[in-house]
Amino acid sequence: MKSKIYTLAAVCLLFISCEKQKAIVVTPDEYHAAIENVTQIMIHDIFSPPVASRIFVYPNVAAYEVIAQNSKKYNSLQGQLNGLDSIPVLDPKSGVNKDLAALIAHMEVSKQLVFSEDMIEVFRDSLYKKWENENSKEFEVSKEYGLKVAERIKKWMGKDNYKQTRTMPKFSVFANQAGRWQPTPPAYMDAVEPHWGEIRTLVLDSASQFKPAPALPFSVEKKSPFFKQVQEVYDISLDMKKKGDNCNEIKIAQFWDCNPYVSVSQGHMMFAKKKISPGAHWMGITKIACKINKADFDKTVFAYTKTSIGMFEAFISCWDEKYRSNVVRPETVINQNIDENWKPALQTPPFPEYTSGHSVLSTVAATVLTSIFGDNFSFTDDTELQFGLPSRSFKSFIEASKEAAMSRFYGGIHYRAAIENGMVEGKNVGDFVVNKLKMTK
Repeated sequence: MKSKIYTLAAVCLLFISCEKQKAIVVTPDEYHAAIENVTQIMIHDIFSPPVASRIFVYPNVAAYEVIAQNSKKYNSLQGQLNGLDSIPVLDPKSGVNKDLAALIAHMEVSKQLVFSEDMIEVFRDSLYKKWENENSKEFEVSKEYGLKVAERIKKWMGKDNYKQTRTMPKFSVFANQAGRWQPTPPAYMDAVEPHWGEIRTLVLDSASQFKPAPALPFSVEKKSPFFKQVQEVYDISLDMKKKGDNCNEIKIAQFWDCNPYVSVSQGHMMFAKKKISPGAHWMGITKIACKINKADFDKTVFAYTKTSIGMFEAFISCWDEKYRSNVVRPETVINQNIDENWKPALQTPPFPEYTSGHSVLSTVAATVLTSIFGDNFSFTDDTELQFGLPSRSFKSFIEASKEAAMSRFYGGIHYRAAIENGMVEGKNVGDFVVNKLKMTK
């Protein structure tokens, strides 16, 4: 009888042991969750839109380089992105779970880019515990490789000139220089990231490679081209106000606001109303597209990586022009020359007007996503639900990007020229990224 009990116990132990040795499965949803975790941390930590693009791109590249190792479908970005080489080689016989290592690399690089590292660690540790329980050997060997790739990406990342720009001078404001950008109400914040154009590009030859047409010369003469576009912003705001709460233009402006720091004044107190950045909104759209497409883990990483590379380049290109032209915002000109009590529908962000960042960024993101998922890709964008805004539906990424661009005009924070020329700039940057990067075989 005892021998039968011992035999049964041995069989049970063998069965349990076999169960533990099953390969760990990492799902696309876990990668989406990692992106969303970083997005929520960026909202909490209040990162500017350009810096947010940096926080998205490097972790995605780290993950992508893992899945590209020994892949029959995806090419490494070594030699394709400026300065990127020497990614640790993956031995196909090592037993590394590439999906697992990719997500580990993503989390490790993300941790170095945010202030609230503990929020990354909590998310990471919950996954680590699950994976270790499922298959400790596979987890450890995969973790070791993922961390090696992360360390290589962090060294490459550290040479992009970001640290140097932290100590560069603030943007100089000259109150008596007509047409030059001035701080705007209510917080009158300093200009954000005046040296972002000096960040190392990933794909572009230089920040000014696709320099847009020059901004219109400043003038307050009523018949001048510049003042006509100022008047246009003012006139559309009055028309929108007449339409009331059901004004579609207002709804569009609010949906695409994506201002990570809206200053709110109450008496003698001022506080921040936090929201996602424009880049985070397009990362949200990338998630939606992946889910509709039922993209597997590798394609999900690929989509996020290619889109975040495009967004990173978009901000460098746009910010290079912003601080070259230093164009004054509509709010300043209208208050000084038309209506001293006028306020835009959206709060004016703290940096020069030309070109429109959302116009450049959205066009680049839409161009990249179209190259992945195709044109006429219908989707419903529910990214802003967390901020109390209803979903909006689009027939294509390009349609969404055009609405995003025009939202800045409806919001009263950009002139039409900044939007139209911003879309041209974005199309040039987006096409260049799509054509130059050879990510698939």
